[in-house]
Amino acid sequence: MAAAGRHILDVRGLHKSFGTLAVLKGIDFRLRERELAFVIGPSGSGKSTFLRCCNRLEEPTSGSIHVDGTDILAPGVDINAVRRRIGMVFQSFNLYPHMTALGNVTLALRLASRKSKAEALEIGRAALARVGLAHKAQAHPGELSGGQQQRVAIARALALEPKIVLFDEPTSALDPELVGSVLQVMRDLRETGMTMLVVSHELQFARAAADRVVFMEDGVIVEQGPPEQVFGAPQQARTRAFVARIDGHR
Repeated sequence: MAAAGRHILDVRGLHKSFGTLAVLKGIDFRLRERELAFVIGPSGSGKSTFLRCCNRLEEPTSGSIHVDGTDILAPGVDINAVRRRIGMVFQSFNLYPHMTALGNVTLALRLASRKSKAEALEIGRAALARVGLAHKAQAHPGELSGGQQQRVAIARALALEPKIVLFDEPTSALDPELVGSVLQVMRDLRETGMTMLVVSHELQFARAAADRVVFMEDGVIVEQGPPEQVFGAPQQARTRAFVARIDGHR
């Protein structure tokens, strides 16, 4: 289990609407340092919107979000500085095809963090080694499998030494046989104490690795708790119905 550390992420009263469509309807959520929380729920429940609000890729309609003590919705906040503390791994890998794996990882280091070329290369190689791809530093994305490309994307996020990493469906674009390598990297990150918030349908991974599982439906958090509670003895009828449906498809 995660240590009872301070809160890295503190979300209060989060609402998000797109026009007249209310997607998030009052989310209260706090994530502790070194915790791995998994957000599950049916499609359209607001999971990815919630994640994207946490680094202002989507602008919340109302509410407050603090990351590592900083109010990221405050007027005048340097959102680019904030985002350097929030790693983000997307469903699509978003790699530059004309750049090598190492080039993709070091780009933000040089542009956003103003690292020297030598320092960026050193950090970039270490980040690739961390995801098991030191030997692919000079490969271009087109020469890598989907799983390897996603691991490069994770290395890119890690290179900035974030306080928290957000994963938005990191394995859903991968062929089934490639999913395991990405989940293994996430397991390794958990062992090193990385704070992670994961939206995913990989429920077996959630059962095995998560400190906390958060079930969302219709824009609200219905239930949250340890995996054994949420999957094994859910308190809410909506959670029970979702878990039963998932188990029925296994």
